[in-house]
Amino acid sequence: MKYAIVKDSLVTNLVEWDGSSEYTVDGELIQADKNAWIGGEYNGSFVAQPVPPAPEPTAEEVQKAADKASGNQKLRDLGLTDAEIEALKS
Repeated sequence: MKYAIVKDSLVTNLVEWDGSSEYTVDGELIQADKNAWIGGEYNGSFVAQPVPPAPEPTAEEVQKAADKASGNQKLRDLGLTDAEIEALKS
């Protein structure tokens, strides 16, 4: 089973342990759940890792998306269907 090594309310490591054999750690072994992560907080329960915000697209990525949308629209204006446009990509 997965256990967290917790010291001073912080998860310092995650380990596999049978829960009964002798295993010495610098901290306390607490059975981990889905919210346990190295560097995370334990205050009687594990605090879930925050989800980082999505990075802002670069100017190059914004321009590439605009070019793609513009090109696809020009193909539609010529009468191509979405299926035909997709077929051109392969």
